[in-house]
Amino acid sequence: MTTTSDVREPDELYEQAIAVYGGALVRLARGYEADADKRRDLLQEIHLALWRSFAGFQSDCSLRTWVYRVAHNVGATWTIRQRRSRPQVLLSLEDAQPPPIASDADRQVALARLMDLIRQLKPLDRQVILAYLDGMDAAEIAELTGLSGGNVATKLHRIRIVLTRSFQGAGHGRA
Repeated sequence: MTTTSDVREPDELYEQAIAVYGGALVRLARGYEADADKRRDLLQEIHLALWRSFAGFQSDCSLRTWVYRVAHNVGATWTIRQRRSRPQVLLSLEDAQPPPIASDADRQVALARLMDLIRQLKPLDRQVILAYLDGMDAAEIAELTGLSGGNVATKLHRIRIVLTRSFQGAGHGRA
């Protein structure tokens, strides 16, 4: 039997989620939107959806999984709406090409290149790599996405190969 003290209020859950995962939500929004103003709008939509979602939170999964699920769903919806308003071709992992390599290889340029490549990926591949970059393991990503653990591991391996090629100079000479 669940007592009133065992049930947390939606506002309390939201505050806890933001305190723990707020930085991850900012990083996730960066993975879905390059434009800073639009990224703020996306982040606001994520926060609103997350706050609303806690009315139905039943603790069937961890708070972390819930937060990522809601945020990725909002990000995927955002991507679809943005693609309708400004057509852009999303790539499969096999077709993704790294952005041109800049002469300045400092951390900010490398991060921008990484995010550019991630934003080119299809939503599921994007969700997998963003969750991985935020420290989730294959089992947690499987729970988040509904994929099998083996499928997640395979996707992560393939994505890391693409990213490694990008940062080892595979993009040199491309125009």
